[in-house]
Amino acid sequence: MKALLFLLCVPLVAWADPATVLRATELKAEPASDAATVAQLSESTRVDALERKGGWTRVKSGSAQGWVKMLALRYDGPGETKRGDTGIAQAFNVARTGASGTQVTTGVRGLDEDQLAKAQPNAAELAKLGRFAADRAAATDYAAQGKLSAVSVPYPKP
Repeated sequence: MKALLFLLCVPLVAWADPATVLRATELKAEPASDAATVAQLSESTRVDALERKGGWTRVKSGSAQGWVKMLALRYDGPGETKRGDTGIAQAFNVARTGASGTQVTTGVRGLDEDQLAKAQPNAAELAKLGRFAADRAAATDYAAQGKLSAVSVPYPKP
């Protein structure tokens, strides 16, 4: 009877994926850039990812809860033991992620190696892309609005 009661209560447990903040970021009240800032999360802050909505992830850090951009997080890999995990928690981690974890694959579909080797540029499509280019002033204004700054990155040698 206790086992049945336990199994009935399991769905009520809120599943959270442990993650780490990659860079300092604002914790927002809503999944939007212009939403009120709840708190500042510093780089390497440990959080629990609770749900995703578009490009945003709702996280909990201590008593604070809010939304961060999903690309600001690095999820712990499957099979890693987290500090404080019990054997039961580890079993649930494997059950929820699978033995090999989540896999993402990208590639070119519908084109074979020969078609890629013989590919030719399309001048008309390239001209269309030119209409999306921003001039220096527009790019500078956009960077200022996003509080972005220039960073010099050395070109890697082959």
